[in-house]
Amino acid sequence: MVNNSKIGMSLIVKAITRLVSCIVLIFGFYIVAYGHISPGGGFAGGVIIALGFVLLMLAFGQGVATSKLTRGLAANLESIGALVFLLIALGGFLGGSFFMNVLKKGTPFKLFSAGTIPLNNYVIGLKVGVGLFAIYLAFIILENMRKEK
Repeated sequence: MVNNSKIGMSLIVKAITRLVSCIVLIFGFYIVAYGHISPGGGFAGGVIIALGFVLLMLAFGQGVATSKLTRGLAANLESIGALVFLLIALGGFLGGSFFMNVLKKGTPFKLFSAGTIPLNNYVIGLKVGVGLFAIYLAFIILENMRKEK
């Protein structure tokens, strides 16, 4: 984190944001991980994860966010998420059908019980989380450019 107290919001907001953003991020990862046995999944968890990073950016300033997630890193992570999702889908061809489950199914209502569905949730959570945060950053950067003119 940036130690410059003039960037971002007050010290109290920053202290509370550190705590709350950790809780939000853990909850987002939980929603992604347990999306196949409870409401949620990759998209919902990805949105929550992106909002955790947006919260950090609002409290600590844009410089913190752009130093942690560069344009190249965001593009690479989003591309990796899309590629792995496609590979999982194409892996179903080994079983005879697009998106067919080729992994062993476990005990119902357990974390590792749904074959490829949790893997899909993880890569969709990655893609959605990085994508939404990058879109938010793009809007902030465009707004700052507009204000400078």
